[in-house]
Amino acid sequence: MYRSLLVHLDDGEHGAAHAEVARQLARRFGAHLVGLAPVGRMPVSMSFAATAALADAMDAVRARAQRRADDFVADCHAAGLTSVEALADDEDAVVSLVEHAHCSDLLILGQGELPDASIAVEQVVLMSARPTLVLPWAGRVQTLGERVLVAWNGSPEAARAVADAMPLLCQAREVTVMRCEPPGTDLDDLGGLMRERLEALRRWLMWHGVDAQVRLEASTVDAGNELLSRAADLGADLLVMGAWGRPRWTERVLGGATRTLLRSMTLPVLMSH
Repeated sequence: MYRSLLVHLDDGEHGAAHAEVARQLARRFGAHLVGLAPVGRMPVSMSFAATAALADAMDAVRARAQRRADDFVADCHAAGLTSVEALADDEDAVVSLVEHAHCSDLLILGQGELPDASIAVEQVVLMSARPTLVLPWAGRVQTLGERVLVAWNGSPEAARAVADAMPLLCQAREVTVMRCEPPGTDLDDLGGLMRERLEALRRWLMWHGVDAQVRLEASTVDAGNELLSRAADLGADLLVMGAWGRPRWTERVLGGATRTLLRSMTLPVLMSH
């Protein structure tokens, strides 16, 4: 069960909608909700005049972040939530989100909310010790977790993602687990072992009260786009998958499916690394 949720507070056009998704999840699980508005650090190697001017600009940025935090708390109280807090953090966005996520059960952020968004979201997902729920930039999240597609490849990342998503899976109306093999794969050549492993996963989910359907398919395109296509076919409103990559600040090496999903998502994606 999610007892503490962390949401990134963004002042962009989708920030309010994403904050509302976080409030709905907090209400659903009776969770404590934390709003985080990172400010960012001021560069240290600058001339005195430039430093003074930047300090004034940073004060303005800090004030806007604090207003976002204060407004978030007020909106939560107006929505009937009482276990809530928010803060403006002087740390850079990626570092701030990763560090604060360590004391939460689930981190929620938008696909395009962070500076240099495609890179920053990848860094957060790969560095965080907690699952990350990434909300799509396009469209509006009407439902979340009613029909769930789980991407399964037998990896530790996939297993962790399923476990991290269990509170949502237990409440879902429909859960489909799909394993996509590379294009051209002859599924008959895989033998019964692959299907036995999928059946073992189905039984494990059943023990948690999740009645899942399992599917083994050969992709016709790359795995990321195959998952997006299947999610659309199923009417899924949540995709659960493991994020593969090297979690180093200076060297981001993501698996193809992970990168495709983070850059082209059409539905919320819960990722764990």
